[in-house]
Parts: sequence; structure tokens; C-alpha cells
Amino acid sequence: MDDWIQYLKADPTQWLLEEDNPSVRYFTLLDILDKPQNDPQVIHAREEIMKIGVVPKILAKQEPGGYWGVAENFYVRGKYKGTSWQLIVLAEMGADVNDERIRRACEFILEKSQDPESGAFSYVSLQKGVMVILKGFYPASLPTWCGA
Repeated sequence: MDDWIQYLKADPTQWLLEEDNPSVRYFTLLDILDKPQNDPQVIHAREEIMKIGVVPKILAKQEPGGYWGVAENFYVRGKYKGTSWQLIVLAEMGADVNDERIRRACEFILEKSQDPESGAFSYVSLQKGVMVILKGFYPASLPTWCGA
């Protein structure tokens, strides 16, 4: 897996492993250094994701109902700040899916945007069905991450 380094002027691995960004450290350990999930360094980095950096800052702004900002603006009118966007960032940063705050956000999104019949995600419902406008918006991992 080290063949990519030959295309760079310097090896960035030590920089990617710095403690100040646990998400980057976690994914570097897994995806670049091929460490297993049960490796002590991986476990430590995963725990730190919930304590240091972007993830705890996002979670600190969450409303008690599991959303960010205005509940109804979870997607379009809350672009980049609404609940959908916050969940995407949390998922991509490796936030702990077992955290109660994450579960509340997932429940909120599933309740507000998932059609119970088709399972599709939508921001707008039509009388004759669901207009699927969120398809492709959520990362492939998000529905599984949220238990959909």
C-alpha cells in the first residue's frame, strides 16, 4: 500500500497521525496503515473523535429534539447547517453511531424524511407518492448508519 508515496515529495503519514484531528488519525490508521478495528491505536483514535475537534462542536449545537437549527429546515433551507448536513459530516468524520445524540438525530431524519412505504428519502411529499430528491444526497453509509 506504500506505492502511492512515491508520487509525493514527502511522506505525509506522520502529519496525518497527529493527535489534534482524531478523525484523520482514525482513518489514516485504518485506510493507509491497514490497522484492524481492534488495534489499541485505532480504538483510542475512535474514542477521541467524540471528545476533540469537529464532532463535539457539532454535537454541542444540537437541539434536544435531535435536530440542528430550525427543525423544518433540516435540508434545503438549512443548507450546510441543517440536520441532514450535520449528520453527513458526523458520519464522514467517524462519529460514534451508538452515541445517544447521534441516535436522536437519526430518528429525527428518519421520521421527517423517509417514506414508510417505499423507504425512499424525500424532502417533499406528493399526493400520489414521494418525490425522491434526497436520493444520492446521503452517503451510502448514512441509511445503514442510522438503521434505515
